[in-house]
Amino acid sequence: MTQSVVIRRVPDTFRPLRVLDAYSCIGGATKGIKRALPGCHVTGVDIQAQPDYCGDVFHQGDAIEFIRAHGHEFDFIHASPPCQGEGSPTKGTNARRNAAIGRTYPRLIAPTRAALESTGRPYVMENVAGSEVRKDIRLCGEMFGLGVLMHRYFELGGWTTLQPPHPAHRGRVRGWRHGEYHEGPYVAAYGKGGGKATVEEIRQAKGIDWSTDHLRLREALPPAYTQWIGRAFLATLAPAVGVAA
Repeated sequence: MTQSVVIRRVPDTFRPLRVLDAYSCIGGATKGIKRALPGCHVTGVDIQAQPDYCGDVFHQGDAIEFIRAHGHEFDFIHASPPCQGEGSPTKGTNARRNAAIGRTYPRLIAPTRAALESTGRPYVMENVAGSEVRKDIRLCGEMFGLGVLMHRYFELGGWTTLQPPHPAHRGRVRGWRHGEYHEGPYVAAYGKGGGKATVEEIRQAKGIDWSTDHLRLREALPPAYTQWIGRAFLATLAPAVGVAA
């Protein structure tokens, strides 16, 4: 029989764990959380319409405003601010190219952190290397046997857990790099051309089977990452969480 995770607020009173997935995209993080916390209720919010979102409820709107207004209503919050304003897009050739065409991206990590902290709820915020996210945990596709590497960093707010071991990579990412083509066990799940992954390759590599939207698939977090995060968070709740059949 499937077990449902619930929080015990008062004796003999049970309800599902409520989770918010901010900047949800199609719900890669949502899917992992639901696998880690069976029976939980996940709400997604994103500035863009997400017809493929896989959670229980979706709100289209500004994620920071939603966190400020409603974040306190949830037991746990996951947030993935867009990475375009962070890391490699803001450095080197990418930065010069963007400046030449007048393209700018908002820096959303600091205001998202402020909104998360204002809720008083435990949270996790995810982003890329080079971003302003605190590097409490680093996860990699190889940890879960995935076909992508996708190193991502997670800032933990109001809770903590240990960094899992990072296994050696089995080879290179397939595709062109600096004028040379390489084969390898991983695909490049970003952009197009140059040997980068097709829709079906991204679906298989990330473990996402509910969408065929190439752009959204590229942006989505592999569910395995937040499945690990969700289980780690649940372990910290052991004294306060009941499990009902």
